[in-house]
Amino acid sequence: MSEASFFTDMLQSITDRGRQLLFSGARATQAAAKADLQTLCEMLLSSRGEASGMALAAEILDRWEALDSEGAQAFLNMLHEKFGPDTARLDQAIENYRTDKSSAAVIALHQAAEPRRQELLRRLNHAPNGTAKLVRMRQQLLASKDQSEGYHALDADFAHLFGSWFNRGFLTLRPIDWTTPAYILEKIIKYEAVHEIAGWEELRRRLAPADRRCFAFFHPRLADEPLVFVEVALTRSVPSAIADVLDEGREPINADEATTAVFYSISNCQDGLRGISFGNFLIKQVVEDLRRDLPGLKNFVTLSPVPGFARWLAKARAETPMALDDPNWPDNEKTAADVERLLLPLAARYFLTERTPEGRPVDPVARFHLGNGARLERLNFLGDRSAKAMRQAYGLMVNYLYKLDDIVANHEALAQRGEVIASPAVKSLLSQNDESRRSGNGQQGPRPFAQIMNSTLGGGRK
Repeated sequence: MSEASFFTDMLQSITDRGRQLLFSGARATQAAAKADLQTLCEMLLSSRGEASGMALAAEILDRWEALDSEGAQAFLNMLHEKFGPDTARLDQAIENYRTDKSSAAVIALHQAAEPRRQELLRRLNHAPNGTAKLVRMRQQLLASKDQSEGYHALDADFAHLFGSWFNRGFLTLRPIDWTTPAYILEKIIKYEAVHEIAGWEELRRRLAPADRRCFAFFHPRLADEPLVFVEVALTRSVPSAIADVLDEGREPINADEATTAVFYSISNCQDGLRGISFGNFLIKQVVEDLRRDLPGLKNFVTLSPVPGFARWLAKARAETPMALDDPNWPDNEKTAADVERLLLPLAARYFLTERTPEGRPVDPVARFHLGNGARLERLNFLGDRSAKAMRQAYGLMVNYLYKLDDIVANHEALAQRGEVIASPAVKSLLSQNDESRRSGNGQQGPRPFAQIMNSTLGGGRK
């Protein structure tokens, strides 16, 4: 029996005994069986016994799981409305701090400001499978259409606690290969979010060959549930298209022949852990492990999607039709060449100069890799011609380069100065974009975006 299984069984045994004590026998304890969820939550917060506390936590989570969507939403609302900070205690702590700036007053203020639901969630976590159930509870919260102040406050509490519970120190890195138990492999198929895995045969092609690797992070309280996983191709060069990586007819190479490790798919598996970053640790750990096992590897790159590009481009060009609106444009050699000539400089602008209101890169995948210290290495025109990639980015893919000696400097450049570190080839595309925005009649100002698109691609209103 594994250590995790033994611990889980022990928790279940204690909980079962606590339930026998709590929900049977004396009249006072029988009242707990008839209490509503809010009363049970209050009882849990005031509980001092370990067994009774675990029994209450299990009872609350079992009842929560049985709720319909309306009841579940009401439960989340109750957590916000009834289990916020103790306002009287907080007011007193604020007054005390105004006259006493001591460390004790600061601690008291901090404790008073913490919502009671944070302690409630901590105690719910003591129930058997409590962590998994709380992750599903936040998943339910994130799926809610409610965007009220209460929604954001409750989500902040979940994110705060999960950030501690899923700290890197608690995570274990495990290789995933063709010998991994089937119940975990099934989840790899299910959770693959970048390049869909059609079935077991395709999964075998991604895991079994000598030049393929896969790694996942696991947490001891979610022992059989991957949190995030990365698929790696070992190659002799940096690929520019996903077809080169996933081609059924390709000839595998020996791992020791590879010079390049390509991270071509990174998938977060638990929706309830959205915003809790694991991928940055995952990539850096995998790089270290691969360097140790395969010293011939010199390059560590991604082959990444650009999920926000088409959306940004659509806003920039408003409603003006153009060649990109024809789904068959990639098959027309001349049109494709025209699109490439225009699209790549615009993509350079998208990555290098466009920013969110917070001053971050607009593309979510770019934020992730550039924030990790990678360099924007190459833009790959029609790197992925799948329907999903054509909708998201007109087939554009990107290589980000992880050069270990430069990771810290690249990260600091983005964090401190807002600068995206890019290769000279990508930077040169940006200068082409600037030139294309100038008129040919001596004007030096930028031309309207739609005018550039139409003059290059022959678009116009129909």
